[in-house]
Amino acid sequence: MSAPDTPSDTLARLEATIAQRRQADPSSSYVARLNAKGIKKIAQKVGEEGTETVIAALAEDEAALVGEAADLIFHLMVLLNAKGVPFADVLAELDRREGVSGIAEKAARAQD
Repeated sequence: MSAPDTPSDTLARLEATIAQRRQADPSSSYVARLNAKGIKKIAQKVGEEGTETVIAALAEDEAALVGEAADLIFHLMVLLNAKGVPFADVLAELDRREGVSGIAEKAARAQD
């Protein structure tokens, strides 16, 4: 029996799938079709999914929140791929911030 997937395994597979589908024919792939519409449209989709995630959270519907959160993460990863930003860079930034107070981290950004 194999070990269960970790969240990073799932995200790595998703990132690879997005990269592969980006090269597909837009008539056969949602990722390719979204990329064909450009960064502005992809970013707009991230915003829409973010709003839908907030609405689901406020409705206190756990199943809807899970679904919308998955949509948000998916579209964010499509955007990162389109911009050439590996998800590992996002994870590295989260690692860098680990153990740092969110208040202190935000204050440091404000001074830059």
